[in-house]
Amino acid sequence: MRNLHRTGSLGVALALFTALTPALADSTATVGGLVNKGLVGVGRIPAAQRDKFGETFGSGSGMAIDTSSWTHDAGTYKGSLWLLPDRGYNVAGTTNYRPRLNTISIEFTPAASGAAGQEQTEVKATLTDTMLLSDDKGADATGLDPLSDVRAAAGDMPMLPAATNGKLALDNEAIVRLPDGSMFISDEYGPNIYRFSAQGRLLSATQPPAALVPMRKGAPNFSSDNPGPGAAEPDPKDPETGRQNNQGLEGMAMTPDGKFLIAVLQSATRQDGGDSGSTRQNTRALVYDASDLAHLKLAHEYVLPLPVFKDAKGKTKVAAQSEIVALSDTSFLILTRDSGNGQGLKGDTSLYRRINVVDVSAATDIAGGPFDAADKPVAPKGVLDPSVTPARLTPFIDINDNAQLNRFGLHNGAPNDHNNLSEKWEAMSLASVLDPKLPDDYFLFVANDNDFLAQDGFQIGVPYKADDGANVDTMFLVYQVTLPGLARK
Repeated sequence: MRNLHRTGSLGVALALFTALTPALADSTATVGGLVNKGLVGVGRIPAAQRDKFGETFGSGSGMAIDTSSWTHDAGTYKGSLWLLPDRGYNVAGTTNYRPRLNTISIEFTPAASGAAGQEQTEVKATLTDTMLLSDDKGADATGLDPLSDVRAAAGDMPMLPAATNGKLALDNEAIVRLPDGSMFISDEYGPNIYRFSAQGRLLSATQPPAALVPMRKGAPNFSSDNPGPGAAEPDPKDPETGRQNNQGLEGMAMTPDGKFLIAVLQSATRQDGGDSGSTRQNTRALVYDASDLAHLKLAHEYVLPLPVFKDAKGKTKVAAQSEIVALSDTSFLILTRDSGNGQGLKGDTSLYRRINVVDVSAATDIAGGPFDAADKPVAPKGVLDPSVTPARLTPFIDINDNAQLNRFGLHNGAPNDHNNLSEKWEAMSLASVLDPKLPDDYFLFVANDNDFLAQDGFQIGVPYKADDGANVDTMFLVYQVTLPGLARK
């Protein structure tokens, strides 16, 4: 959990922010008090990095900065953060990769705003530890697709996705670290929210409303259609209702006051238009009362319209959300992006990677109502029910802004080389600039998920090489932003 708290000035600033036109400048933009001062640092962890278990490091599905360790001396910041990888290298299907959490030591010397000729060494990131995640009995979890198996509910624990080897199946996506060292981790399969101890053992699990639970032939089925070696595909391939394959709780954050946990589905449920790439816009933001960490209670739920853009052929596409950072209980930053373009892939130019501001203060709260049932879509065929007012999105940071990237030797687009941004940017976290003259300024760290793409890869006892010679580093981009009303506790 970020050590921040909300004051009234933030709400005023965001009200002004969202009242203005969405057509905003994306670099060095000032709107309603929120300021993007631009990119001030870049860093890498090499694709060849291995963790303490000797397996290829791949990280950036989720990130949480340890703000208690964050210090500043003579222009350099030091601290640590946690990086959460997803289910392992799985180009040809999922594997028995053990879910884990990585600890990274950070040394950060920001570049002067607007300065050119930077060398991508502003962020020095060093892997210092790796911790495995286990189920509530202490047994290993797995990244394998839970093709048809379900672990029955028992005690306080709801039904859980299980792989054919009997292990708890996890596809980790976002992390919130709590003051006692325990953590919330969201996943794609359930899509569930899990709470783990500081030692990585499962303590509790929260299942979303029935509208989000994937159903096949009238029964819960948590498969994402990524079978492991020799396994058959699920029948049918896609859920009939609930979250779409590989479109689970991708973004999650604790509100600055620690009272609410917000989780966002990556795109619309199947019944809400998620059966088509052009109609999956209306996803959902779930807001949980976190007063009892072991028993999260759904307090609010909102429809969140994802951004749309045109591809190179003029076809309408919907950007999937990849992560959030909570600013208050009614507003958050959201990272949204396209797919299929970037270093390591055939497509070289991303058409949409942005961080937007979401405001739900005027949106309809649908929590506990008929739309939480699987048989009552809130947006049938992608058309939002007229009784529902959605959340509002306003642009803030354009990650693809080449004017910013070029200062650090990076680019979006051809040539598709080591300095072209990779496809999946999926992690965000905040740390204060620790400057009394700039009390509202923060560093927004953004990291990619490199999908474990390496030429000397090694996992679960097997070496591998990513296709097309891909060696994709884990990367950090750091923006300096002004967020009025936030202050360190």
